[in-house]
Amino acid sequence: MSRPTKSSSATAHAKPATRRNALPGRLSPGMACDTAFRIIARRHLDAVLAQHEGTCGGDPEALHQIRIALTHLRTAIRFFSPMADDALRPNVWAELKWLNSQLGMVRDLDVAIERVVAESGNELAVIAELQHWDEKRAESHRLLARALQSARYRRLVEQTSTWIESGPWSTRRSKEAVRLRRRPLADHATAQLTEWEKTLLRKARKLRKLDVERRHKLRILNKRLTYSIESLQDLFADKSLTKHKSILKQLRKAQKSLGQLNDDARGQALVASLSGAGPEAGMRFLNRKREKKLLRTASEAYRKLDKAKPFRSSDLAPNAEPED
Repeated sequence: MSRPTKSSSATAHAKPATRRNALPGRLSPGMACDTAFRIIARRHLDAVLAQHEGTCGGDPEALHQIRIALTHLRTAIRFFSPMADDALRPNVWAELKWLNSQLGMVRDLDVAIERVVAESGNELAVIAELQHWDEKRAESHRLLARALQSARYRRLVEQTSTWIESGPWSTRRSKEAVRLRRRPLADHATAQLTEWEKTLLRKARKLRKLDVERRHKLRILNKRLTYSIESLQDLFADKSLTKHKSILKQLRKAQKSLGQLNDDARGQALVASLSGAGPEAGMRFLNRKREKKLLRTASEAYRKLDKAKPFRSSDLAPNAEPED
């Protein structure tokens, strides 16, 4: 029998806490919010763990997927706030934020390298430039792999899993706490999606005037709404699927454009920190024509989203039952 690698060994020890209760396989509109939160959070934490070994091994796609799963998980925690707020939540959130920062640097370098390769061909000057990027990526990946194989990462998984299952939020006895846990998912989802959509569209009206930092915050709001709708996929009735798909289409279109703009900004920042890359490297991420096109695409997507009918409780399947 072959000996386990450090990566597989770390994965084996970084398992979620024992789950006390079996949960339905699907969400349903009448489901209590505490049950829905556990289902959604479990799905995304499991998705993080599923990509652990590939990410440790340097697979860029695994890294991309683990970041998506982690963002989904953090979004779910926000979506069910204030129900899930308790004394332990700040620490859980801080550790998830730490993990995201560890993943972020390597992912930014992967995206930047892809951009340089796609636009450069085989020019000798570019090959020399890429050597600097590759060296930085190798160094960052070593640090990431070390973080993912650390005791801190294992504690993060165990702590987060335990908190999802039985954190203080789940046992508070105040009338408000009990009401929030028992509230039907459809009621909470409709209110939260509506609120987040209004906030996003209000800020999006000023898109062309936003600086890089505020544009990045708009992108986060966009991603938050997109991921929440995706997590609630089970709820949408057949009659509302067309509307549901239309909303997601516009959100994803805006998110892609804002993401590319953010990648450009991150690429410029990386060049500034990359010794030996040369001043010409930064020019690969400076393109006013491209910026205007991406802003135009995002603005058009938000215009169409603004014209769509807002979320209604009737959009959710009224007769859906949870599956065993």
